[in-house]
Amino acid sequence: MSRAYYVTTPIYYISGNPHIGHAYTTVVADVLARTARTMGPAFFLTGTDEHGQKVANAAAAAGKTPQAWCDELVPRWQSLFAAYHVAYDDFIRTTQPRHERVVQRVFERLRENGDVYLGTYQGWYCVFDETFWLESKLVEGKCPTCGREVQWLSENDWFFRLSKYAPRLLEHFRSNPEWVRPKSAYNEMLALLEEGLDDLSISRTSLEWGIPVPGGGGVIYVWFDALLNYISAIGWPDDPRFRTYWPASVQLIGKEIARFHTIVWPAVLWAIGEEAPHLVFAHGWITTETGQKMGKSLGNAADPFALADRFGADSIRYFLLREAPFGSDFSYSEEKIAQRHNSDLGNDLGNLVHRTLSMIERYRNGIVPLPGDGPALLRRFGDLPQRVRDASLDLRFRDGLEAVWEMVTTLNRSIEERKPWALYKEGRERELDALLYELCEGLRLLAILLHPVMPERMEELWRRLGIRERRVDDDWTLSLAESIAGGTQTSLGSPLFPRMDLTPES
Repeated sequence: MSRAYYVTTPIYYISGNPHIGHAYTTVVADVLARTARTMGPAFFLTGTDEHGQKVANAAAAAGKTPQAWCDELVPRWQSLFAAYHVAYDDFIRTTQPRHERVVQRVFERLRENGDVYLGTYQGWYCVFDETFWLESKLVEGKCPTCGREVQWLSENDWFFRLSKYAPRLLEHFRSNPEWVRPKSAYNEMLALLEEGLDDLSISRTSLEWGIPVPGGGGVIYVWFDALLNYISAIGWPDDPRFRTYWPASVQLIGKEIARFHTIVWPAVLWAIGEEAPHLVFAHGWITTETGQKMGKSLGNAADPFALADRFGADSIRYFLLREAPFGSDFSYSEEKIAQRHNSDLGNDLGNLVHRTLSMIERYRNGIVPLPGDGPALLRRFGDLPQRVRDASLDLRFRDGLEAVWEMVTTLNRSIEERKPWALYKEGRERELDALLYELCEGLRLLAILLHPVMPERMEELWRRLGIRERRVDDDWTLSLAESIAGGTQTSLGSPLFPRMDLTPES
């Protein structure tokens, strides 16, 4: 990683309570940021999108002002991220003055350079998705994204000259085929570009809840306002953080909002003289067992707080990253989570930890023996840290975890094949010490490599290994150059991943 790393989630639309899909995207960003921090500076941004008609309607239905409504909901999102051990660097709210200042400054710059002009908008609008649609894009007269009724709008608005940037967008897509991933999202967005672009209405005169247009004339369209959070949070244009971290390394989004992030967003950035992000990754949906998208609007969203309480947040984090290649849709069920927890984390990793520390306790009074000739068993995994880091930063999380599990399997197999209980019984002390040391050093390496995915459980493993000279999330280059010291006092503790009962609750 040659430059400072900047990862963002979409800012989450605050029309209700968060669900497991929101935890999914944010956990992925957290894994990327934690991995990047082991090599150098990294900044991780998340937050909430708080303007627009849908928020105004929800607040009115609750008998509250939009600001009071948002203020009540934001702590719920922040507590979700805390429950999932997410370590963001900043949480942006679009109602904050720092954001409003940047949005108005961008608008004024675009108006000054002629990229914004007054016109009349007539067309269909989906309040739920806060999106304008051409009639040709409607499906049976309804919103193509959410399937809800649309309403006809006719008003005088400000427009962004999106069509002006169509040739540059096409050139950017064709010259940088990896800048939008996965390939399915890239192909879909390229096809939209090839159809041609209309200018984009970026204000609403019929709405009061939003950032005022400088000089009057309504409020700024929520989607235009929301996109600018990625630069307002790091102080565009003057804060040194902006020049340190922009352009973003990775911007994570759900695939349903790819059009705004890969067509509108780069055009706006170019219009104010900034670069497009290096990568926009439009991940897939978590679906039900029948393949239906999971979400609040469909009434089938899983409660992420209840899942963390039942299975442990780190087990859910592991499941989300291991279950499918990132970018694909994948189905969810509590039975699948329990099976993954019991098999991978309980039987494989958890059993390895418990057996190793139990034998250290039984045969060596909890003291790590001296290494002898060194951990020969682990030499074959010398390239594993680089493989895992490369896979994570390339968003191939399942590949990275499968590589780690090769070592988990090898260490478990070494116990079965070398039979430390027999070595102890036969008095083969040097062989026993060498094996026990290798197992402890293997656990140390696993704690480091798995920490970005399961930070709380791996910190607990680090504590049980008795390592105090360095934190588990320190610079990998330094940590991996060291090894666990002979004479270190370990502690056994209860199972790291207690087995879950798969019996359905009555």
